[in-house]
Amino acid sequence: MPHWIIAVILGIVEGITEFIPVSSTGHLLLFEDWLKSNQTDLFNIVIQCGAVIAVIPLFHKRFHQFIFNWREKAVQDYMLKIAAAFVITGAVGFVLDKKGLKLNDDPRPIATAVLIGGIAFLAVEFWLRGKKLRDEITWPVAIAVAIGQLLAAVFPGTSRSGATIVFALLLGLNRPLATEFSFLVGIPTMLAAGGLKIFKALHHGAPHENWSMVLLSTVVAAVVSFIAVKWLLRFVQTHTFNAFGWYRVALGILIFALIAIAGRHPASPADSQNSAAIRGPQPVTLIAQAPE
Repeated sequence: MPHWIIAVILGIVEGITEFIPVSSTGHLLLFEDWLKSNQTDLFNIVIQCGAVIAVIPLFHKRFHQFIFNWREKAVQDYMLKIAAAFVITGAVGFVLDKKGLKLNDDPRPIATAVLIGGIAFLAVEFWLRGKKLRDEITWPVAIAVAIGQLLAAVFPGTSRSGATIVFALLLGLNRPLATEFSFLVGIPTMLAAGGLKIFKALHHGAPHENWSMVLLSTVVAAVVSFIAVKWLLRFVQTHTFNAFGWYRVALGILIFALIAIAGRHPASPADSQNSAAIRGPQPVTLIAQAPE
């Protein structure tokens, strides 16, 4: 398959799954296996940053408040809670990174996290039936969102947006605000993690990259991410997360099925060297990765 088609496909996958709570890691497992394409960490981080930056205009009203109405108490309170969630995530992540925590490349825990995340969405939505949800970001919500980010960082496949939204819903926050707050905390978190990863890669001698393909995939990821997040922000105004829950359950089962098939038909040595058979992401330090 031509490299540019692979770049476009990976950009589409990244753009759709970076913020949608379905686990980008789980989807990359499937598409890496299908495309037989093992991209570098630097490639993945660059296109992730493109997908993240692209959604900032969708929150222009909030950013306008942050810039021009920052003296208002309500705006200061909201900004402080975003900052607190970001700092907690970064501080704990830094400590775990220094202790040498690495991400496992075994696809089974990833499939398990995808599956459990789906069940969690279904269970939370069932529990919320008939309950009146709040429209205020409380301090427990801010702390819970930070915990959700750390959980997703330690257990790839959990989905950063999925974990943070579930925790916010459990604390009684309504769906639109839970989604918005999750994304606003996620933007600086993922850009900081991505920026650090890019700096380390370039500082220590980055692997050879086809930068034209990186640029193509980044542009595609940015465009698709903008469209996907704009759609999701509208969707949650009138819908629950049940559809995402069922989708994740199906995805987790599919990954387990592919693992079983791969186990019965092991790849040849040549395939192992030249393709990305069903596998998780390469071991990376926690502080430099914000898996979905």
